Amino acid sequence: MELLSSLLVVGIPGGASLFVIAIIALIIFGPKKLPEFGRAAGQTLREFKNATSGMMNEHDEKDKKEIEKKEQ
Repeated sequence: MELLSSLLVVGIPGGASLFVIAIIALIIFGPKKLPEFGRAAGQTLREFKNATSGMMNEHDEKDKKEIEKKEQ
């Protein structure tokens, strides 16, 4: 609940705000560069997701090994 209230104080950009940001980005960078930025952002997010899931898998495996040792 505390997270929700802090998000409301900071403010989550709504549809109109995102539209204005997109228009400004289109004006600044032009229509040819925006797809490149989107692709780069997507690749960055994908790499981040893969790295975090890899870390979580390692952590889970470590926990499983510790539980198996305790059971023996």
